[in-house]
Amino acid sequence: MAEVAPNAALLEWPKKDKRRLLHVVYRVGDLDRTIKFYTECFGMKLLRKRDVPEEKYSNAFLGFGPEETNFVVELTYNYGVTSYDIGTGFGHFAIASQDVYKLVEDIRAKGGVVTREPGPVKGGTTVIAFVKDPDGYIFELIQRGPTPEPLCQVMLRVGDLDRSIQFYEKAVGMKLLRKIDNPQYKYTLAMMGYADEYETTVLELTYNYGVTEYSKGNAYAQVAICTDDVYKSAEVVNLVTQELGGKITRQPGPLPGINTKITSFLDPDGWKTVLVDNEDFLKELQKEE
Repeated sequence: MAEVAPNAALLEWPKKDKRRLLHVVYRVGDLDRTIKFYTECFGMKLLRKRDVPEEKYSNAFLGFGPEETNFVVELTYNYGVTSYDIGTGFGHFAIASQDVYKLVEDIRAKGGVVTREPGPVKGGTTVIAFVKDPDGYIFELIQRGPTPEPLCQVMLRVGDLDRSIQFYEKAVGMKLLRKIDNPQYKYTLAMMGYADEYETTVLELTYNYGVTEYSKGNAYAQVAICTDDVYKSAEVVNLVTQELGGKITRQPGPLPGINTKITSFLDPDGWKTVLVDNEDFLKELQKEE
């Protein structure tokens, strides 16, 4: 019985911790082309860009507000690699807009590919559309009122939705915001996040009836979440992976050369999350300015 109390106390930590989704990392074949598309078509801002020639990559951070407060995309270009396999597991990103019809017109005028014309969702009233970026990543455009966080979703497919919900609740302290079952189209989805989905970015986890495994490809990389204590957070993740699956891929500690403390892990489906120290992250941003 002696072990139960410390573990129970430890599992409470993610609920008390100061957390939010920081950024999503993925690979692109031409950094300038993607920056141009996101700034001109979506209205994102280029927040920072860096080149790391010794490791043969460049990256760029784009979003609708500063990294201190907003969720952003981190694009990675690896020297000489012009295309990637997105796989079958990654779904889409989503952007909230007050006028999806106009946004789609603008995107089309600038050469963007529209894969679903704007209109209400089947059986509902919310207006959505889907467009494809130059690398083939899908973006859902969702009509909403003004929001502090237009970059509002990352959708990933999972093989066991209840297991995934439990994992993200226990390992990273997310709340289940809503769950929707759609038997007609044979899928169930769960919105997971740290606050109301109209105010913040959420993970949309989708289970397609009967599909338990997906290919990951090599394009999508990970999401990053901030924490006040990467060591304690890693202990929680370690406990949860023993129960539900997944594994820690980087033990907590500072990154060489940058000194930002991180830990990273895979969920039961193999999707990667990185936990980043809050204070270190803000210091890193100040250095880049």
